[in-house]
Amino acid sequence: MRSPDLPLRRRPRPTSLARQLLLLQGLVVAVIVLTATAAAYVNAQRTAQHDAEVQATAIVAALAHSPLVVDEVSGPRPTDVLQPYVEAVRRDTGMSFITVFAPDRTRYTHPDPSEIGRSFIGTIEPALAGRTFTETYTGTLGPSVRATGPILDQDGDVVALVSAGITLDAIGADLARSLPGILVAGLVTLAVGSAGSWLISRRLRRQTRGLGAPVLARMLDYYQAVLHAVREGLLVVDGNRRVQLVNDEARRLLSLDADPNGRHVSELRLSEDLTEMLCGQQQTVDEVHVSGGRVLVVNQVPARASGSSAGVVVTLRDHTELQALTGELDSVRAFAESLRAQAHEAGNRLHTTVSLIELGREQDAVEFATAELASAQRLTDRVVDAVEEPVLAALLLGKSATAHERGVRLEIDPGTAVAATGIPSGELVTIVGNLLDNAIDAALAGAPPREVQFAAWVDRDRLEIRVEDSGPGLTEQQVPRVFERGWTTKDADDQPSAGSGRGLGLALVAQAVRRNGGSVTVRPGPGAQFAVSLPVRTAVESAP
Repeated sequence: MRSPDLPLRRRPRPTSLARQLLLLQGLVVAVIVLTATAAAYVNAQRTAQHDAEVQATAIVAALAHSPLVVDEVSGPRPTDVLQPYVEAVRRDTGMSFITVFAPDRTRYTHPDPSEIGRSFIGTIEPALAGRTFTETYTGTLGPSVRATGPILDQDGDVVALVSAGITLDAIGADLARSLPGILVAGLVTLAVGSAGSWLISRRLRRQTRGLGAPVLARMLDYYQAVLHAVREGLLVVDGNRRVQLVNDEARRLLSLDADPNGRHVSELRLSEDLTEMLCGQQQTVDEVHVSGGRVLVVNQVPARASGSSAGVVVTLRDHTELQALTGELDSVRAFAESLRAQAHEAGNRLHTTVSLIELGREQDAVEFATAELASAQRLTDRVVDAVEEPVLAALLLGKSATAHERGVRLEIDPGTAVAATGIPSGELVTIVGNLLDNAIDAALAGAPPREVQFAAWVDRDRLEIRVEDSGPGLTEQQVPRVFERGWTTKDADDQPSAGSGRGLGLALVAQAVRRNGGSVTVRPGPGAQFAVSLPVRTAVESAP
């Protein structure tokens, strides 16, 4: 247990990534500058030595071809003339020494007069062979870079030799004078590199919020885990309308096969209205969109970074199955309402029948009671006999009662005959239910008599469905838009908002038809006709 007298030790704050980068860059810049400075010094040293060799060689060649030198080395007293002449040349050229000597190494000239007459120290064999050469050799003045060459007479014979050189100490002194410039250049480079590293570190510190590498790595691990674990589709689009992030669920909901990162939203082949929404980058709450064969609830929130727009964050929820269940629920509810209305009418007929019996008119009571019952029973028998799909049969009976209650006659074609198709019942409810609801609404907008015609049959391996109404119909211009989400023929005041459920029924029909490999066509003109063709599934294909 910690003593109360001991202060609480604060956990050291981890070094930020920007600071680590600054230190590493500073170290790298220092190493580079030191290496470059050393390389520059070595290069300067080599250059100085090479220049000394070139200069010495040039002086040797000039003296070897000088007529004065050639004449004097053949005379009886060459030192008297050559010593002052050669020394003047040495002082003018900055050489450490210039020595003219006989083939037997006897010196004629030397910067130190006491060395005249003594033997030359160094290599002379190449010069005796008639070739000028250079070497580094330690003579009476110390180590030097020298050039030695022959002096030839008119017959081409070697009559004397000449050697000129610069001591290494003199070369070092010249190099030392250039060293401050090298060091200054290195320090300037180091200062510029350090300033650049500091600026980069400052910018990186702002971008990483001063976080260290372990924290960033941990955040990236969490980010990856959350991205793949969340059950909603997540899509991040930048200000240029390009996808920057997408999780697995979003790729599944939008049917994206290839990696969409970096692609423009217009290249994703989404529905037109969904693409328009993503490009608009406005805040959106629970908008319903049909895309890729799915019903999606979309939320979109603009993202901001440092006060400026950085794109949008989009979440996607799959409502395809919920929408299908909602359609089935609406059908069941409509069927229940129809049964309620029929029960109410049956109650009225029962009271009327009882009253006729009380009045002693039994025959009229029997005829009144059985007339409506026979009509309803005939409809039920015809539907049940013609349609083996129980859900579809119940849907037709319910829609028939609903249409009757609303003042529309739903006529089922006598040729209707649908055996087991293997098509999921939920898909049939979505297709037929929405087509009939749309047709009943259209018939109510037309003049009496208001009718809806329904027919369904199996032709070879395809289920054909036809729904026709007596309403005002569709124009040629309206036909291409009839299956768009949110489109409706209602008045302008009744037009749906982007997130409403109105204008979604026919879009769901088109989606369900495409999902089952079918096709749907529309006939324009007074009394619109919708024709759906679906492939019939075998028992094996329809089995779970």
